[in-house]
Amino acid sequence: MKPFTCWLRGWPHCASLVLLFQLFILQPAMSKTVDVWIGTTTPRNGESKGIYHSTLDTETGALGPVTLAAELGSPGFVALHPKAPRLYAVGSHDGQSVVASFAIESSGRTKSLRLLKTTAIPDGGAAHLALDREGKVLMTAQYGAGSTALFSINDDGIVDRHLQSVKHQGGSRVVPKRQDSPHAHWAGVSPDNRFAFVPDLGLDQVVIYRLESGATPRLHPHGAGNTPPGGGPRHMKFHPNGKTIYVLNELALSVTVFDYDAEAGTMTAVQSLPTVPEVEKAKENFVSASEIRVHPTGKFVYAANRGHDTITAFRVNESDGKLTLIEREPIRGSWPRNFNLDPTGRWLVAAGRDSNTLAVFEVNSDTGELTYTLKMASAPTPICVEFGK
Repeated sequence: MKPFTCWLRGWPHCASLVLLFQLFILQPAMSKTVDVWIGTTTPRNGESKGIYHSTLDTETGALGPVTLAAELGSPGFVALHPKAPRLYAVGSHDGQSVVASFAIESSGRTKSLRLLKTTAIPDGGAAHLALDREGKVLMTAQYGAGSTALFSINDDGIVDRHLQSVKHQGGSRVVPKRQDSPHAHWAGVSPDNRFAFVPDLGLDQVVIYRLESGATPRLHPHGAGNTPPGGGPRHMKFHPNGKTIYVLNELALSVTVFDYDAEAGTMTAVQSLPTVPEVEKAKENFVSASEIRVHPTGKFVYAANRGHDTITAFRVNESDGKLTLIEREPIRGSWPRNFNLDPTGRWLVAAGRDSNTLAVFEVNSDTGELTYTLKMASAPTPICVEFGK
């Protein structure tokens, strides 16, 4: 037998086989795309119609076409079920403030939402919503009413009924008009699903509840974490290790770092630092902090600054969770009401509400610095970016 000869009628056929091998075996793996769900608010120009959908290529950072997935009045924040193909949104429907339950449906590469049910929120419009870790209950935070509401979710992943509303009491009154009464702004649960947390801008506190999610779900008052006077806590996130909490203060444009005792369900402040320097805040007519995210690796924390129109990046000290400043990166848009990190941690998508933009930044995995990729998509008044799981 001659070496390097082909048994399929000679070299021409061998060359074809080599070409096929190079094309289909040696080529890089195909890029993976993840879903991007976009909550919006009612705009001045009337262009937004509801919840929108796009995709993110996790290899290149490119966003796909932005398409309307479902119509809903001012859907704002959206959340995904941890196990089922269900999406939830707060918004308005037939003149009521509701939680809407949707089925996620696919048609080729296009995804849409089919409305399953709307459930009224007795306390009025909600600023935020979240599910527990098992997808058994859903919580909403009502800014205007200063309350937290609890809803049950049935086995089909549909919000079933309203179970409870808890009215927050008081107001720190440090910042006139903004803190004269309670303003619940965010809701979420602890990694072990035992406690629920609701930052209240008006109280300068993170209100803590013990979450009973069994046969009869219930929120039981448990305590609070105190933020700096006049800070106005808005959103918070846990570090992946479950030992540190990062709270974003809207009014002070700062982040407060808390040590978290998972067994006791208590939080103790250990550090507060600004997202924007005082001298730069003074240059703007109106500035406020909007969103905070922790990198999937736990190495970095990011916060958005409206008016200043930047994302502030912090490095996390591995030993104690405290933060040091890395940089402030312009979002290349206006009024970053929200942003998010994709599941790989390689990309950050910043939503410019007033510029109707979604801008993509690459995250340096070693330094945490953000680099604008020149990739941008148009979306009507985006205020929530949620990646598919």
